[in-house]
Amino acid sequence: MFGLIIDYSLHSITVTDCSPNCIMMKHYSLIFILSVFSLSAWAQIQMPQGSPSATVSTVVGLTDVKVEYSRPKIKGRKIFGAGAAFVVPFGTLWRTAANAGSKVTFTDEVKFGGVAVPKGTYLLLTIPSASDWTVILYKEVAMGGDTDAYDQSKDQVRVTVKAGKLTEKVETFTIEIADVSEDSKTANLQLMWENTSVKIPIVVDFDAKVLKSIEAGTKINPNNLVVSAVYYLEQGKDLKQALSWINTALEGNSDAFWILYQKARIQKAMNDKVGALATSKASWEQAKLANREDFLRMNEELQKSLK
Repeated sequence: MFGLIIDYSLHSITVTDCSPNCIMMKHYSLIFILSVFSLSAWAQIQMPQGSPSATVSTVVGLTDVKVEYSRPKIKGRKIFGAGAAFVVPFGTLWRTAANAGSKVTFTDEVKFGGVAVPKGTYLLLTIPSASDWTVILYKEVAMGGDTDAYDQSKDQVRVTVKAGKLTEKVETFTIEIADVSEDSKTANLQLMWENTSVKIPIVVDFDAKVLKSIEAGTKINPNNLVVSAVYYLEQGKDLKQALSWINTALEGNSDAFWILYQKARIQKAMNDKVGALATSKASWEQAKLANREDFLRMNEELQKSLK
């Protein structure tokens, strides 16, 4: 009479008194159990998330702005309103997404809703109402979506912004970095769900970083003098410095029509129309020799503006 004792933790088998039929039954049982354990250890069942994760990022000026969040769906529910019948009741703190909430990262200091915010990663929390929202950047990212652990003293910034209405319903909660300005100095962090839209302005300042880069770059590569001079011209900075850089860049490159054209623009900005006209004509002549129609046209337009 033999039998089996199965030690599952050590995967060992001990033979004890039992009938042959008993041994056979336990043998098959062991195979079945080990098969189940093997499947549970290796099989992975993948299913779609109810609130899929998303990441949105863009560069505003020279600053990377990134948002990581989960996207809940309406699923026939009422989202924003007064009372417990709504998913996000007015006046209550919301994690501003599903699951672990939303994280916002800035690689440089920015102004968020008009308030200076150091570079770093923050939780995005909100308190909605019918006409405006309180928007919070929260320093303790580890809190995640557990708003019961919220401590107002850990707010980095708290601002109030107006709530707007969307003409088309947004089924899935969406965050965008929208409305990046032409000069790349401003943008909006936009929240959209159901028929509600909220925009929080973001302002960046890249001037100091550019100036530092200019200082270093012009020492390494003289061609950067032209880029630096044009930046000073277009940002309304020291035009005498811009002219000095452009003149240095022309040393040994007096027939460079593209540099002459930029010098003419700087001279015009300095109200030196006579000098600007002469420089533009020199640029036109060199552009003609190089068969550059684009610079011929630009110089002609510049010369018209000087008359």
